[in-house]
Amino acid sequence: MTPPPGPQRGGAMRELTVLEDAALLVRDGVIAWVGPAGEAPRLPNTAGLGTVDLGGVAVVPGLTDPHTHAIWAGDRLADFEARVEGVPYEEMLARGGGIRSTMRATAAAGVAELVALARPRLDALARSGATTIEVKSGYGLDFGAELRMLEAVRTLQTRVPATLVPTLLIHVPPTEGRTAYVRAVCEELIPEVAHEGLADAVDVFCEREAFTVEETRAILTAAQANGLRVKLHADQFHALGGTELACALGGLSVDHLEASGEAQIAALAASQTVATVLPGVTLHLGLPAAPARALVDAGACVAVGTDLNPGSSPLFSAQLALALAVRLNGLTPAEALTASTVNAAAALGLTDRGALVVGQRADFLALHSPDWRDLAYTLGLNPVRDVFVGGQNLKEMTL
Repeated sequence: MTPPPGPQRGGAMRELTVLEDAALLVRDGVIAWVGPAGEAPRLPNTAGLGTVDLGGVAVVPGLTDPHTHAIWAGDRLADFEARVEGVPYEEMLARGGGIRSTMRATAAAGVAELVALARPRLDALARSGATTIEVKSGYGLDFGAELRMLEAVRTLQTRVPATLVPTLLIHVPPTEGRTAYVRAVCEELIPEVAHEGLADAVDVFCEREAFTVEETRAILTAAQANGLRVKLHADQFHALGGTELACALGGLSVDHLEASGEAQIAALAASQTVATVLPGVTLHLGLPAAPARALVDAGACVAVGTDLNPGSSPLFSAQLALALAVRLNGLTPAEALTASTVNAAAALGLTDRGALVVGQRADFLALHSPDWRDLAYTLGLNPVRDVFVGGQNLKEMTL
């Protein structure tokens, strides 16, 4: 990435700088110098510094996964089997399945169980190259369960080498009393989460089956009033105006966008809000792909995430999400790399990672091959050999 680092828009997403025979100097977890190995600064012999020869392989910035639901209990295997047999989702719900089954199982789990269940999922994402991972709540419905999910993320922050970014997700309304529920979210849950520092942002699922645009506006406005950033699930099945709302409120990102049209693409291109596409959903559910190609061509800032969750995207690899974005969403390999690094970080409000330039966090990946494009090309085999977080190899880190 050519300096200055930060979110890239439109055609700039294709502009990569490739250095041959390069070297990095890492100091205190931050990149202090980068350039041709022959020009590397001389280091004093007494400095106690270590040198690592990566063996001539490609080195790229660490990936950021800006959208996961990695905290859940139970499973949706019966739903999966029923769906491929053509059973309508409404019938799955009547059978006790669907998202409500995940919410029941998650609400019944304690913090320790949620931590134990989520740890291998997050470890898998880290091994795939994700050095920063967003983790949402949203499967609790009742406030106690939502808080336990966020407390599990807080515990995992001390056990997972990757950086975890917690988000409070207001996911599904109750079957009765939704007006009172929205009011309580705004007046009780959000202030408590903000006071306890349990989340960096609030997300809302704005859809016909979830929250209306006006309910979403009330929740996001309450979040901002309590000092939390905002983002949105929108346009997954219907374009209701959620994307335009998020752009107007200065939201960090709008995620999904499978049903976005020209108006939503134009709104995102004219705003600072990141458009996050989730190709795992397209692969797993057979939905139309989010229009990443049109978004880039319009000048928007596009990011890629896994949407790791039990129901619609059981995708445990940030690298595979990058590769699928090329095949399903029409991104070029360079655009997909940008979308999975600096732009994905921007979708979380982070500007200190995602580019191999001086001053950025030393989060980077060493591939098995000398060509960075293997990151977008490879399917089913992890092309990432080593993951470095703050300059330290993940294989050597114990938390």
